[in-house]
Amino acid sequence: MSAWKDIKSLQGFVYRSAHSEVMALRKQWFERMIESYSVLWWIAEGYTPSLGEASERLECLRQQGPSARAFTFKQAFAPQ
Repeated sequence: MSAWKDIKSLQGFVYRSAHSEVMALRKQWFERMIESYSVLWWIAEGYTPSLGEASERLECLRQQGPSARAFTFKQAFAPQ
């Protein structure tokens, strides 16, 4: 779990850094997941979310789809 200033910065790390090279090989290490395994949401500056909150947000995404509470890169929501 990590916190980023904005979606653009996170996308840069995920898709345009050495991280993307490693993730391109993930099929060698992991089985394909059917459910969502990552979730995005906005937090206040200085706030540290708990693992429990992350789990709840991920479950919200899985059950209800993208929303302002829990979203993905493909369907992001602006900060509230």
